[in-house]
Amino acid sequence: MKTSLLCLIASALLLSACAHNTAGISANSSGQLRVDNTSFARDVNVTDVSSLMVADLIKASALIQSQSSTDLRIQYKFTWFDASGFTVEDEASSWKSVKLHGKQQLQVGAVAPNSQVTRFEVYVRQAFSN
Repeated sequence: MKTSLLCLIASALLLSACAHNTAGISANSSGQLRVDNTSFARDVNVTDVSSLMVADLIKASALIQSQSSTDLRIQYKFTWFDASGFTVEDEASSWKSVKLHGKQQLQVGAVAPNSQVTRFEVYVRQAFSN
């Protein structure tokens, strides 16, 4: 019994040590920045969030800036919202992986999936796989 308990505790500690922090930073179409991971926010910044109408769809863009002198692997994702604040076709949006070289700036963009979209958010997080 004691051995089983020790094995269970050791397994839990090993699994928790492998868990990566997937929190990052986000910026919405109003320009508000939210930081969920202060360590990551020291290395990456999201600025120049803007949008324009193309036909009846929102075209969004943001500038992702590396503050680090080393290469960083990041992921970003645009999430779209309707006038009521509900996500629009969220399952159709996927994370995109990119490599930022030291101090590199990268403009990213996306087009809303339909004309019901009234606002958006871009979320950036560290990628842990190659």
